[in-house]
Amino acid sequence: MRVLIVADTHGLIDPRIVALAAGCDQVAHAGDVGSAAVLGDLRNACPRVAAVCGNNDVPAKWAGAERSILDQLPQVAELSLPGGVLVIVHGDTFPAKSRHAGMRMRYPAARAIAYGHSHRIIIDDNVLPWVINPGAAGRTRTYGGPSGLILEADADRWQVEAVRFPPLV
Repeated sequence: MRVLIVADTHGLIDPRIVALAAGCDQVAHAGDVGSAAVLGDLRNACPRVAAVCGNNDVPAKWAGAERSILDQLPQVAELSLPGGVLVIVHGDTFPAKSRHAGMRMRYPAARAIAYGHSHRIIIDDNVLPWVINPGAAGRTRTYGGPSGLILEADADRWQVEAVRFPPLV
C-alpha cells in the first residue's frame, strides 16, 4: 500500500504533490490544511484522504462556507495499514525539545506517527514507533521546496521516502 503523507499546505498545495497522490492508495494530511480546496484537489487525485486539524486551521482563516469541513477535521487520526497503524497529528501540542519522545509515549502502539507543524522533513526511524514529518507541501516555509513522504506499507515491511520539488517561481 502506498500512502502519500503531506502537511502544512496553508491553503495552497503544489500541483506536483497532487500528482504524487494520483499514484497512491491513501493520502494523510498532518494539519494546517488551510482550505477545503486543498482537500478537494487531493481527493480528486486519490479518493481516500485522511486529514487532521492544525494550529492554523481556525474558523477565522477558513472561508465561511468551508467551516463545516473544518469542523469535521479531528485532532488525531489513525490509519490501519498492512503491518501496523499510522497515527496522524499536527504536533504543535508537543514541546519541540521532547516532541518525538512525547509522541512515542502518547502513541506507543503505532508503527509510525506522522506530524506537521515544523515544515521540515524528518524521518526518525531508529526506534518504533517511527516519527516522521513530510515538511510543507504548499508554498509557506518549504525550506527548499514543497515536499511530502511516500510510505510503502506491507505486512512485513514499511519503507518511507522523502520527495522534494524545487520551489515554483
